[in-house]
Amino acid sequence: MEATEAKGRMLQLCLLLVLLTDINAIFIDIPWSVYPASEGSSLLLPVQTYFDLDQADIQGTWSHTTPGGVRTTLVTFTKDSAITDMTHRDHVVFRAPNMTLLIRELNLEDEGDYNLNLNIEFLNQSGQVFKEETTVHVTVDVPVSTPVIKKTPSYSVVEDEANVTWTCSVERGTRVVFQWSRDNTPLGVSDRYHFSKDKSTLLISPVKKEDKGSYRCEAKNPISREKSQTAVELTVYYGPYNLEVNSDQGLRTGEVFTINPGELVFFHCRADSNPPNSYVWISKSANATQIITEGPRLEVLSHRLAQAEDYLCRAFNNVTQKQDETQFTLVVASLGTGKKKHTQGENSVSPLAVIALCSLFVIGGMLLIFFRKDCHPKRVLMKIYKRPISDPHRSGHEDASEDFGIYEFITTPGRRESTQASCRSLARLESTQDPNTTIYDVIRHVPESPGHNLLQ
Repeated sequence: MEATEAKGRMLQLCLLLVLLTDINAIFIDIPWSVYPASEGSSLLLPVQTYFDLDQADIQGTWSHTTPGGVRTTLVTFTKDSAITDMTHRDHVVFRAPNMTLLIRELNLEDEGDYNLNLNIEFLNQSGQVFKEETTVHVTVDVPVSTPVIKKTPSYSVVEDEANVTWTCSVERGTRVVFQWSRDNTPLGVSDRYHFSKDKSTLLISPVKKEDKGSYRCEAKNPISREKSQTAVELTVYYGPYNLEVNSDQGLRTGEVFTINPGELVFFHCRADSNPPNSYVWISKSANATQIITEGPRLEVLSHRLAQAEDYLCRAFNNVTQKQDETQFTLVVASLGTGKKKHTQGENSVSPLAVIALCSLFVIGGMLLIFFRKDCHPKRVLMKIYKRPISDPHRSGHEDASEDFGIYEFITTPGRRESTQASCRSLARLESTQDPNTTIYDVIRHVPESPGHNLLQ
């Protein structure tokens, strides 16, 4: 009870302040000034009140004004009752006591301004009526359908000679604006791009090489957006551009190619063009020019060149009727081991050669160690002199297997003449062990056995 009395006293104070200062008080409000909505949906227009409804009598109306200026009263209401226009009874719902308005199943005719007029008379201020009015704008949009693209002309065009007009359209949609893209990159205004107000039309004038690609458009409004299902290709005939001659052989310095004598060289001529260019190779001399061949590749035999010779590649586009040409000089000179030597350095060594050299070194070292260990001359001689004296009753052939091998000639001091010993004389020499004897021949001693001669 005390809270109600305090609230009433506060309201009286505010009203008194309004009357004394002549300030326009705000008693009602709608949160948004514009409400976008889609066709077929429902829309609620809420009202916020800044006074106690129990302490006042109210009387008001909701009205609708079309974009054409036609005004219709939808609801007339008091705090206790509401009267709805007969033509809008099933379409508009008034909710008391907060004066909210609900519009069902919106259509394009519902678009426009909705106005709330309110007369407020506070119970403790008899005779004093406060007027309050607020307006909200409602837009009703139709979702956009899938856009369709049309290109004029429909065929391919030549750069710098043709214009292209693009048109994007939708069957349904309100307040539609369009956005164009090429290869998924949005297009903006430029010196050659001209858009209509809603950007439904794009004019490219004149067409350039960089305009080729896949075009799409997007249609959108405040409640929806749709992209074209398929992209439309723009083919532009252009060129030739960036003409150049290259070769995988020889050495190039600027516009001069140097090749080895006797080398067969291939040159390739390329340029950016649509459709592909036709190529002509021309040999130039001081007195005249001569067409050598046609096509993008040129074959040159260096032994046919007596001196440096100039060549020219000419590219021609049969559609654009444009051409370009580039010139180079061919010189025959020794490049040593060829182009690789100049590019990799003269001191470069093949990895295979390094592996082969190391392998030979290892094999040679192993052979040297083997022969020093098993075939050293001093070791062979020591075997001869350290052999025990033979039995004089032996014929000299009973132990011939011990003498099989290779011997050196060793001269012992005291004898100058040399005599040649046979297999048997060597056996006798060993038995007598004469210190003044000289062996001067290599003897291959083979054991003798009856019925089997190894010399045969």
